[in-house]
Amino acid sequence: MPLDGRSAMVTGASGDIGRAIAVALAARGAQVCVAGRDERRLAETVSAVEAHGRPAVALACDLTEPSRVEQLAELVATAHGGLEVLVHSAGSYQRGDLATSSVADLDAQYRVNVRLPYLLTQAVLPMLVRGRGDIVFVNSTQGLSASAGVGQYAATQHAKRAVADSLRAEANRAGVRVTTLHVGRTATTLQERIFASEDRPYPPDTLIQPEDLGELVVAAVTLPRRAQVTTLTVWPTQPA
Repeated sequence: MPLDGRSAMVTGASGDIGRAIAVALAARGAQVCVAGRDERRLAETVSAVEAHGRPAVALACDLTEPSRVEQLAELVATAHGGLEVLVHSAGSYQRGDLATSSVADLDAQYRVNVRLPYLLTQAVLPMLVRGRGDIVFVNSTQGLSASAGVGQYAATQHAKRAVADSLRAEANRAGVRVTTLHVGRTATTLQERIFASEDRPYPPDTLIQPEDLGELVVAAVTLPRRAQVTTLTVWPTQPA
C-alpha cells in the first residue's frame, strides 16, 4: 500500500472530517496518531482506524494548552519513531456580525485555527524533515473569500493560509511538502448546526462527504515526491 509503514498524525480527529482523513490514511497503510477534544468520539475514531489493521495511538485533550502540544509530539515520536504526514484538521467556528461579536470569540478561534497549527508544526517539523514528509492544512472556502457573518472565522482561515504558504517556501528546500485544502460545505454535525442557524433545511446528500476529503488528502500525500499539491479547493457540485 502506498503509505505502508508511514506515520501520520491527524488533529481534530474526534470530528467528522478528521476521522474520515485518519481512516483513509490507515486504509492506505499508515500508522496513525490522532488527537481530539471529545474522548468518546476519539475512541470511535481509533476503532475505525484499527479496523483496517493499522496501529493507532490517541491523545484526548485540548491542544490549545501548549503542554499538550509537546505531549502529542512526544507520543508520536515514542509510538511511531517519527512522523511523515501531519494533517491539521482541528478547528473552531463561530458566527456573528463584526458589530456585535466579542473579541473573546475572535481570540478563541485564533487559538485553535492559527496558533495551534503553528505551534504543533514547530514541535514536529524536525521529524517531518527527517521523513521528507507532508503537511496538510484543512482550511475553508472562507479562507479564500469571506461571507457576511463569519468575519472572525474567515480572518483565522486567511491567516492559516498565510502560515501554510510561508511554511511551504521554507520547508520545500528540506523536502517537506505543504498543502492547503479549502473545503466548502461538508456533511458534518457542525454543518447541520450551521444550516439550522441559517433557518434552512439540511441536505447532507448534496454536500461534500467527509470521506471525499479523506481521499483527497491521500491523493495529495501519495503523489510522487517530485510534485506537490499546493492549494486545492473543493465545492459541492450542487449549490448549497
